[in-house]
Amino acid sequence: METNQFERVAEHQWRIEPRGDMRVPGIVYASEQLLRDMDQKVHEQVCNVASLPGIVKASYAMPDAHWGYGFPIGGVAAFDAGEGGVVSAGGVGFDISCGVRTLHTGLQRAELEPVKPRLADLLADIIPAGVGSKGRLRLNGAQMDAMLSGGAQWAVEQGYGLAADLERIEERGCMAGADPSAVSDHAKKRQRAEMGTLGSGNHYLEVQHVTAVYDPGTARVFGIRVGDVVVSIHCGSRGLGHQIGTEFLKAMVTAAPEHGLTLPDRELACAPIDSALGRSYLAAMRAGINCALANRQILTHLARQAFEQLVSNADLTLLYDVSHNTCKLEEHVLDGEKRSLYVHRKGATRAFGPDHTDIPAALRAVGQPVLVGGTMGTASYILTGTRDAEARSFGSACHGAGRSMSRHQATRKWRGQSVVSELAERGILVRSPSLRGVAEEAPGAYKDVAAVVDASDQAGLARKVAKLEPMVCVKG
Repeated sequence: METNQFERVAEHQWRIEPRGDMRVPGIVYASEQLLRDMDQKVHEQVCNVASLPGIVKASYAMPDAHWGYGFPIGGVAAFDAGEGGVVSAGGVGFDISCGVRTLHTGLQRAELEPVKPRLADLLADIIPAGVGSKGRLRLNGAQMDAMLSGGAQWAVEQGYGLAADLERIEERGCMAGADPSAVSDHAKKRQRAEMGTLGSGNHYLEVQHVTAVYDPGTARVFGIRVGDVVVSIHCGSRGLGHQIGTEFLKAMVTAAPEHGLTLPDRELACAPIDSALGRSYLAAMRAGINCALANRQILTHLARQAFEQLVSNADLTLLYDVSHNTCKLEEHVLDGEKRSLYVHRKGATRAFGPDHTDIPAALRAVGQPVLVGGTMGTASYILTGTRDAEARSFGSACHGAGRSMSRHQATRKWRGQSVVSELAERGILVRSPSLRGVAEEAPGAYKDVAAVVDASDQAGLARKVAKLEPMVCVKG
């Protein structure tokens, strides 16, 4: 993308002046190289989002931004219901509440190396992954509704994990305002056998080790040291979330004329927040958030079982769980006034700074953990939110590396078995039911996650705390 389409505001901040139907400016946070490497569609989509009714301050894109459905992936936008604001299913995405959960293990790398191959096999055996993967849990109608209402809290009540986990989960494990009756029977049917599964695409469970600490004080609060082994789980709401997105996008496109909405792109389908359709979507989307939180909680239970079988002194305690595909009602300061806003984050991680009341008390002094996933062949990172992010991006930062090529392009360039073999030579064991899926997710198909994280850090959106390198990766 050409930089002459932007005004450079700061080293890592680029502005698009409002023009045409844009109600607010567009802001992209990126280094010059990351901006140049973004596809032109990012510019177009940032501008399109800026034209939606009720949007406030700016339409944002994070350093890992790339083309998405309607909104760019890496897009952030906030809307005021009192100013005719809208909620957009495309602004949340199809994988509602996709997110990352990171757990301590209490182990050092040297302790785990002798059992690493056996652990990789056991995790792959215990944790279902891949397209259409089914779990061992089957939910009837009443159980499904209870899960959609209760999220991770429900999962803990069913014996999956510990009550102590809930304090370290966004929304303390249960999103308020969820209404299972707003979720279609078809969406529920798709999810009936998918609880406790990773799914496909870029989802994974990784065993990682800490190779660098950048902020010793914050790392100490987070309980992170060089050499530590951690487990990170990246997945979302599976078939249920996808079905909610599909159904409401169609309904929003159909209803747009009756709400007086003229869309620059039908993929930006939306509805007024205070309309019946808008309220119904929010209720269903919140149920989707609870589905994802419950899913990651069950996967945590399965991972603990695997470690318990092989490593007697392992102790998997939760550092944090945070989503990156949501719309949340939050309070933010605009022009010196506190206002309630519906903040869409699509491929963007919440990044609240120190002392924010939504952060667990034990972590509040240093800010919210921001968990940024890499690829199976590159590092992941732990960052912490900043007060600057609350002012600059509604408390948002990057969520991962961001794709640099399509899955189809990736399969033309790489073969899955070659990727698995090359990573094994580096000591990274990959377990996946689909070699095509491995090729689609080849590390070279993504941007440089280190550059993305550095740009987030230098733009003041989140501060680097630690670097994690993969040891074992279970892929869909």
